[in-house]
Amino acid sequence: MTNRKPKPDDRSDNVEKLQNMIQNTIENYREAEASMEFAGPEEREKIKAKNERRKKAIEGFRKEVKEEAAARENGEV
Repeated sequence: MTNRKPKPDDRSDNVEKLQNMIQNTIENYREAEASMEFAGPEEREKIKAKNERRKKAIEGFRKEVKEEAAARENGEV
């Protein structure tokens, strides 16, 4: 049996990763909004629900960015 140790937690690029996730989610949100023009009533409701989840995810990502940036400033990263 080998003695494996977990990798240390590398948070040095978390802010950049989170910002990328925000951009991707915003892009998906906009594409979904545009696709509603061609969707039926049932599909529109699904898109609206998914976009609401995307809004909440974006809020959470932004909160995490602030926390990670603060940790970086405090030398925790």
